Amino acid sequence: MTSGSLQAVLFDMDGLLIDSEPLWFEVETEVMTRLGGTWTPADQETLLGSSLDNAVRYFMERAAVPADPAEVGDWMVSGIVDKVRDHGVRIMPGATELVAAVAAAGLPYALVTSSQRRFVDAVLARTGLRFPVVVTGSDVTRSKPDPEPYRLAASRLGVPPGQCLVLEDSITGVTAAEAAGCFVVAVPTLGGIEPQPGRWVRPSLTGADVAWLRQAWAEGHLAAALATPAPPSPSGSPAEAPREPGGSHAEAPRARGGSPGSHARTRRKPRRTA
Repeated sequence: MTSGSLQAVLFDMDGLLIDSEPLWFEVETEVMTRLGGTWTPADQETLLGSSLDNAVRYFMERAAVPADPAEVGDWMVSGIVDKVRDHGVRIMPGATELVAAVAAAGLPYALVTSSQRRFVDAVLARTGLRFPVVVTGSDVTRSKPDPEPYRLAASRLGVPPGQCLVLEDSITGVTAAEAAGCFVVAVPTLGGIEPQPGRWVRPSLTGADVAWLRQAWAEGHLAAALATPAPPSPSGSPAEAPREPGGSHAEAPRARGGSPGSHARTRRKPRRTA
């Protein structure tokens, strides 16, 4: 993550922009039934943020009857695509408004998801969400938590990863974005993602706008700079912390409520990527 102005915004999809979990639960229950097993909410939580390949391996390890892994993957993708086309999918609160605000502000932006292209195309067609750049699990050789998807999206936008703000809901996605060098705002599907220098957390996208993203970016970089140990002074003694114009030591920004850096305590349903 580098300092400077915010130049691009990268959005995750499942769990951040759309609530695909009710449809996924139906599909995965059907697939596991065909494999002679049962599916539980605990299984869904285990696969939070996983790629299709990882999900298929998980199914195969628990299958009671033999099956071709490629066929199992097709059952999953075809099943979720059919359900989205037939029933639609709920857009998360604040998602449509934030994507529109980023576009209106003229900031480059992209969708970066581990889901397969067929599923992503169905979601975009049904929801009306539009992105100038879309990176899916079909476009990379290594999916999240590897940084490849976010590095590819930044490259296609012509923006260094360190100048990108990423919105993610899972620790898998957060890990990928941070490894790519991006600044992260996490909107957790489940708990367990804590704020830290270079990472802000908020409970939902409701109320988030471009001004808030810029504020998070600026305060996040300040917090990261203050958390970085200062190099020794030429005399060998520790360098002093930065001082405000009045002479007092600068403090990291403090968050209240939904402001940048706040802890997200809202528990939302888990989901899987196709």
